[in-house]
Amino acid sequence: DVKTDLNLLLECLKYQMDCPLSQKEALITIYSICQQNSEASEYFREIGGLMFINDLAKSSVHCIVKEAALFTLGIIIESNVYCQQTLCTSALFEDLIFFLIKKDSGVNLKRMSVYVILVLVSNNKDGQTYVRDTGCISLLLQLFRTTLSTSEKNLSDETTDPCYQLWSSVCSTLCACVNNPQNEDNQNICCSVFPYAKEWLESCTKPEIVRPICSFLGLTVANNLYVQKYFVSIGGLDTLAKVLLELMHDSCSSHSSMKLAVVVTKTLDACIANNSAMGVVLAKYHTVSELLKLMSNETLSTGEKISIILTIGHCTEVCEENQCELLQNNGLPLMIQVLTESQEEELIKAATFVLQNCKQMTEQLSLKLHDNSLNVNNGEELDVQVRKRCLQDYWKKAKEILHRINSIEKEHDEEREQVEIFVDESSVANSEALKSHQVDPADPKKCTERAHKDVCCSQLASKLNNQVLAPCVTSAPQKNETVNTMDAASTRQTEQRNIPCSVTELQTDSVPPSRNINGKTACGNNQSGLQAGLHFLVMFFLPHLDQHSFCSEKNERVKCTSATSSSHKMADLRCLGCTAGGLSLNSKTFTKMLQSCLHRCEHHRVILEAEERYRGELRRVAAGNNSRSATHQKMLLAPVKKDRLHKEIPTVRSKKDSFQSKGLGWK
Repeated sequence: DVKTDLNLLLECLKYQMDCPLSQKEALITIYSICQQNSEASEYFREIGGLMFINDLAKSSVHCIVKEAALFTLGIIIESNVYCQQTLCTSALFEDLIFFLIKKDSGVNLKRMSVYVILVLVSNNKDGQTYVRDTGCISLLLQLFRTTLSTSEKNLSDETTDPCYQLWSSVCSTLCACVNNPQNEDNQNICCSVFPYAKEWLESCTKPEIVRPICSFLGLTVANNLYVQKYFVSIGGLDTLAKVLLELMHDSCSSHSSMKLAVVVTKTLDACIANNSAMGVVLAKYHTVSELLKLMSNETLSTGEKISIILTIGHCTEVCEENQCELLQNNGLPLMIQVLTESQEEELIKAATFVLQNCKQMTEQLSLKLHDNSLNVNNGEELDVQVRKRCLQDYWKKAKEILHRINSIEKEHDEEREQVEIFVDESSVANSEALKSHQVDPADPKKCTERAHKDVCCSQLASKLNNQVLAPCVTSAPQKNETVNTMDAASTRQTEQRNIPCSVTELQTDSVPPSRNINGKTACGNNQSGLQAGLHFLVMFFLPHLDQHSFCSEKNERVKCTSATSSSHKMADLRCLGCTAGGLSLNSKTFTKMLQSCLHRCEHHRVILEAEERYRGELRRVAAGNNSRSATHQKMLLAPVKKDRLHKEIPTVRSKKDSFQSKGLGWK
């Protein structure tokens, strides 16, 4: 029984005061029982064991007993919050300060004392207050400055170096003093050791030094504008940028350097998150380009990618130099790729944040790029060249995205050919079915169903022609609705051409909910997402460019490509009515072919509009004769007896003659 064991161990501690080894063994057994066992720790506190060990640590003259007693206190405090509240007093902090400043205290005793301070202040605002009011935090900062300088600095095996272990414990304790909850007063005090941390980073880039210091710096500057400005003023941001450059240089051959570069990136982000204007310091070190290189590493986790993209976002939020560097290093297509290929919501939000930052400077980028990226005295002579080079870079990025679209289209050519064969077979079967099931124009329900089928057929034919049409109809219309297929399709196409693509629309269209890893499914969504990315690049980031130049360049590219491509690719840009001279067509198939064409000439557009007006008139008249159509529907669908049929035939013929007298005939 655990309770019995704890009672016996407590009695052993009390009656073995003259035997330090027995007391040490009893303490080791107690902390092994209470470790990660809140109930056992609470019971030990109730029987008075917690306070007895506290007194034993202060009164024992044996160093091994003091060390074991302090470590046991730390384990129990860490396991149970009530034990933490019981011992979180200014008296205990003063006792711990005494252990730290005593000259004959060994490194291990100081380390155990620091450990007790750590568990007292962790997630405890009262502990953070006591550590400041008692002056304990000042003593910790002194240990941070002096511990490593007095050691032999042998970091080849940090697990066996007691001085390094003490220094590492001090770093962790300082992190707990300023964070969770955030304590601005402690942050303002801890920033006094920033110059020492900066010197350590400049002299050593080993993970054993960089990781603890970056954790301490990141938590101390977090959400504290005053501390962030102070860190930048002493050159700390410059030092972090240099460390990142050195680690990126070594990351090609060392996986640990790449992981350490991510740690430094997070610290950089914490330093400029609340004041993005300080990101201009990073421009001279080309930090954005280094972060883009780091982003391209395939071994990064999703959380690491989010941290890198957020850092890029804070760097480019107000600094035009960093924005220019982002565009010049192919950062924009990379962010669009994240939007189109990622399904992680946080990652998409981070990439959107970067794109929104770039929007703020696009109107003046082409005119001021030379002022931000080059220090040129004779700006009048080089102004035209710089702007021309900038625009060429934009067109290069646009062509790269267009190339990606063509690649995806090429990957799905085989699938479209299979669909084409299937549709050809289906069209033959449908033609035979249409002969045996004629549609009554006076029946609004059947007219509606026929219009719905026309929409689906036109969209399927459009997909075979490698076109992108408006979204298909998802539900059948109601009985009394009249459907004008061509007007709806043309309206949607006009709206798509006129409405500029925003970042949110790009995100929604580009990330389909059901998309596999290889991108072999959801071809339509990927294609529309990539085309939205191209439209975003040209329309959203180059609002003042002449659209005629872009269209001309596109037409020239099509002309050059058509010389070596198949004939059906060229037909995509021509009117299908003009190119179908040798095909066997009738009025129905020719109309469907014109409806699926996105590049109708003026002649066939007028023909199609006239036919649609004629059909609309038929539908309107048919809707007005709904009652008469019901009788005919009953005659077609409901079987009747032979004698009853002979009685109803004269009535039907009279109604037919009346219907023909109004100028309409049965089809």
